[in-house]
Amino acid sequence: MSKRTITDMNDLAQSEQLLKTLESAPQQTSETALSKSWLLGFDTETTGARPGRDAIVSATLVLRDPEGGHAKDVLGEWIINPHRHMSPGASKVNGFTDDYLQKHGIEPEDALESITQVIASAQNNNIPLLAYNAPFDVAMLQHDLGQWKLDSLESRITNDNILVVDPLVIDRAVSHRSSKRTLSYTTEYYGVEPDGDFHNATADTVAAVDLIQPMTTLYPQIGHLTIGELMAWQQHAHSVWKDSFNQWLVSKGRRPIHDGWFE
Repeated sequence: MSKRTITDMNDLAQSEQLLKTLESAPQQTSETALSKSWLLGFDTETTGARPGRDAIVSATLVLRDPEGGHAKDVLGEWIINPHRHMSPGASKVNGFTDDYLQKHGIEPEDALESITQVIASAQNNNIPLLAYNAPFDVAMLQHDLGQWKLDSLESRITNDNILVVDPLVIDRAVSHRSSKRTLSYTTEYYGVEPDGDFHNATADTVAAVDLIQPMTTLYPQIGHLTIGELMAWQQHAHSVWKDSFNQWLVSKGRRPIHDGWFE
């Protein structure tokens, strides 16, 4: 088996395997280059698209050793009973139904605690959390933790702020192509072969993590970015993109957007 996929383990075993691997990972510093960095991929499927009103129903973490690639990936997958209804639109996209989640989903407190422990352990080792359009997934996690009265991610980490890699923000900054920026279009552009169907948390997580190798190869300035430089660089890149996008929106008579990127 090329990957240590642990979906057949119980919730506790999944988090223990990930935590054990993190303990053996080298201690990264602010000088570690992105191209050489371990990464913890993260993706969710949800009841809808509104953090605070919707909830996570499926989540995947993929721990990637840059020297081992896929062969050393450690995966954890969680199906969660959100105790709220799936929206028809979300159900059509991700395939989850209320009946399935009630029968097969684990309790949110257990899943969210396990997921957050792993993310916090990675953060405290300067291993970035990687997610495509990361503000959405992180916001969903933060709101769900609050909903179930669990300790926040920020309270568990020693860094001042969460350390994130967002391939969407990076791609917007370096690739001046005209095609769409969805995960499926972006992976096709960079020659990444999907491992499963998109809108599946595991397939999406692996695909997003796989983007880093071609990005850092095609654009050496990205590969040379250090862990200590990542957040400020991405915040600036998002700000530049937002200003340009808002100019286009206004020219079309549409409202500008105001969302920041982990600011």
